[in-house]
Amino acid sequence: MQLRDYQKECIDIINSLKPGAYLSQMATGLGKTVTFANIRRRGRVLILSHREELVTQPKKYYDCSFGIEQGKHHSKEEEVVSASVQSIVRRLDAFSPDDFDIIICDEAHHAAAKTYKKILSYFHPRLLLGFTATPNRADGARLSDVFSKIIFKRDLRWGIKNGYLSDIFCRRVDIGYDLSGVHTKMGDYAPGELDEAMKDTSDAIAQAYREYAKGATLIFAVSVNHAQEIAKRIPGAVAVTGQTENRAQIIRDFTDRKIPCLVNCMVFTEGTDIPLVETVIIARPTKSDSLYAQMVGRGLRLHPDKEKLNLIDCVGITGTGSLCTAPSLLGIDISSVPEKERKKVQGELFELPDKIVRASDTPASWIRNTEIVDLWAKEQSYDLHGINFFKMPDGSLTVSVGTETLVIPCQDELGNVDGRPMQEVIDELYERLVSDYQSSRSLWDINSVRQWGKDPATERQKSTILKSFTDLDCSGLNKMQASQILSRIFNDKRVRKYE
Repeated sequence: MQLRDYQKECIDIINSLKPGAYLSQMATGLGKTVTFANIRRRGRVLILSHREELVTQPKKYYDCSFGIEQGKHHSKEEEVVSASVQSIVRRLDAFSPDDFDIIICDEAHHAAAKTYKKILSYFHPRLLLGFTATPNRADGARLSDVFSKIIFKRDLRWGIKNGYLSDIFCRRVDIGYDLSGVHTKMGDYAPGELDEAMKDTSDAIAQAYREYAKGATLIFAVSVNHAQEIAKRIPGAVAVTGQTENRAQIIRDFTDRKIPCLVNCMVFTEGTDIPLVETVIIARPTKSDSLYAQMVGRGLRLHPDKEKLNLIDCVGITGTGSLCTAPSLLGIDISSVPEKERKKVQGELFELPDKIVRASDTPASWIRNTEIVDLWAKEQSYDLHGINFFKMPDGSLTVSVGTETLVIPCQDELGNVDGRPMQEVIDELYERLVSDYQSSRSLWDINSVRQWGKDPATERQKSTILKSFTDLDCSGLNKMQASQILSRIFNDKRVRKYE
């Protein structure tokens, strides 16, 4: 195949690497499989994948002996072995720890799982290479435990801006579900409870299809039964599940427009190439950035008949859950956006950040920010040392110290800031606050803030707030809430990057 310039660049970087474990991020549709298939081989290569389609997919890109380690298939010392994680973890005694010069983890956001770690701890390759479109794990397990460095990054924004991926129009449709009582398991909504919460949504999803879908449509459902119920309500639609036979023929008929709509349950999330998808409907709520991006990714490939992807997020009540929607594709958190304002967060993908800033730039969301920061730190297992952080929509953390505001930029996909672990940066900032800003402790120490913040807001606080928000009812504010509002008002005037 004729490689693209960015694929050649990635390959050149890898070919010059010293021994170690490295991660490459390439958005869905940018061709990570053909990229890693063209890495220079100095010995045998092992490819680790977790689904059937992913195990067999790379074979067409190699021109050497190629073995498969999956189910009834066993490799026979081929130059390249593609294995399912579930199979090879039970067959490690058939291999020597030094059998492979390179190990490639396809969809490497799974690599922090225990099964992967057992395999990776057994082998001793020169290079361990992770390839993924979405390096984030919903369960908080850190890929930094597996990979030392991100060596190449071409994300969704880059792919769209450079004309390799389809642009996206984003829409939110409230279909009335309530996930506030659904528990979290392994970082995402518990499947059984999620299925129960979504059982009466099929009519609303079909209605969203009729009103907003354009052209060839792919719908993601929460279960087999959910997929079948949705398909019943859409003329010509076909439900595709793990048990569906002749998937390849169904995809061909879909691409030929003989089938207008495919409704699937976790079948087309990874490793499936569907040439034509004009609309994606997300009717499978998730907290996982990776899963969400994989679902949307099915519609990102360019096609002559498609101007841009029509993305429809089916939303509802989530309680405190951080539901992934279109802004998640750009790494933007909308938890600070008041519920009544979230309907405004739709339109062209790259217009969403400004809309979110405007929608979240309200006193109501500023007051909630302490709760948002605490939840984030708990999910990430970070010790904030009681710092009174304010979390901005772009993921950065700010803390007021009176005459200025210190900022920690948003962490990258390995949990690092400028190559350093986020926890290390937080620790260092805390030490500096204790050393240099004791006089401002009542502002940056959350326990101090909560202590004095219980009392009603002062008249001076309220009058200052009303200069910016003349219609705001300040009668019920306490000092801490007023301080949060005032801190945000003045942040833009005195922010400087924390070095």
